[in-house]
Amino acid sequence: MTAFQPRVFSGVQPTGNLHLGNYLGAIVRFVPLQDQMPTIFSIVDMHAITVWQDPAELMKQTREVTAAYLAAGVDPKKSIIFNQSQVKEHAELAWIFNCVARMGWLKRMTQFKDKAGKHAENASVGLFAYPNLMAADILAYRATHVPVGDDQKQHLELTRDIAQKFNNDFADRIKELGLGVPNPEPTHEAPDEIYFPVTEPMITGPATRIMSLRDGNKKMSKSDPSDLSRINLTDDQDTIAKKIKKAKTDPEALPSEVDGLEGRAEADNLVRIYAALANRTKADVLTEFGGQQFSAFKPALSELAVEKLAPMTDEMRRIMDDTASVDAVLRDGAERAAAIAEPVLHDVRRIVGFLESRRSS
Repeated sequence: MTAFQPRVFSGVQPTGNLHLGNYLGAIVRFVPLQDQMPTIFSIVDMHAITVWQDPAELMKQTREVTAAYLAAGVDPKKSIIFNQSQVKEHAELAWIFNCVARMGWLKRMTQFKDKAGKHAENASVGLFAYPNLMAADILAYRATHVPVGDDQKQHLELTRDIAQKFNNDFADRIKELGLGVPNPEPTHEAPDEIYFPVTEPMITGPATRIMSLRDGNKKMSKSDPSDLSRINLTDDQDTIAKKIKKAKTDPEALPSEVDGLEGRAEADNLVRIYAALANRTKADVLTEFGGQQFSAFKPALSELAVEKLAPMTDEMRRIMDDTASVDAVLRDGAERAAAIAEPVLHDVRRIVGFLESRRSS
């Protein structure tokens, strides 16, 4: 028995326009991970259909997210890039996890409450069970690390709960089949051999949560009805400048220290965006701009945003013009992803007691 191989898994939904929050909070952070450990990056189109999607638009946006990965510097030779629906093991493992996870766990998920709102009875079963599919996405590859934003921490906690319950429920079977890995943290309640890792979150940098340009208390979102609330990765230079100019602020000057941002959500958000784009800390930004009005800070932020995003936007457009190459990246990634997930599901079928009379394909 050997320890789990370190592996990163993360995914982005192909719904709505990709925006600055997706870029700073996720995609750009994927690039350095490629040189730290094996990385798998998915376009999670199965998650997307938990609410209705126009089929043609879903295909277009799946390619757009792929282009964003590539334009940001994710190398398909170093990383696996694929769309989730091409690897059937995600769906199969999600069903098994539907039978492991408890209803009470899912009812506590705040994202379902936020998305379903007052219409929970009309929400799809898929939206309710979304976290179980997320767990399957991660554990089909026995991923040890997942870069997540603050809003996804609860879902990753559920992934950890599912892994632990599976390991506990089938502890004897895992040992009997010789499929266990030494548990790095055995306790009187946890077996000394486990099959699935208890995945660790990776939350780093100043941009794990970029907020709306119109409301600093709301996350920047593809679904916000106001396009002025976000900077889309497809926005041109004039549009970026216009949106930053119109971004909500307060009448006070920028403080000289980070503590001065407390209670000033919009100011904190713009400083965070600048820090992330410049790869600096918020303290550094305030050392430079502290005491200045937003009339001086916003043009500097606009110039920086255009400088950083324009090359990315141009490269995305170039890549999107060659859909055959994009699709080839996804096919190759799906084959490489399936080569990892298939043996895992073969083991899981044996662990839970499924008979296999033919070779899985």
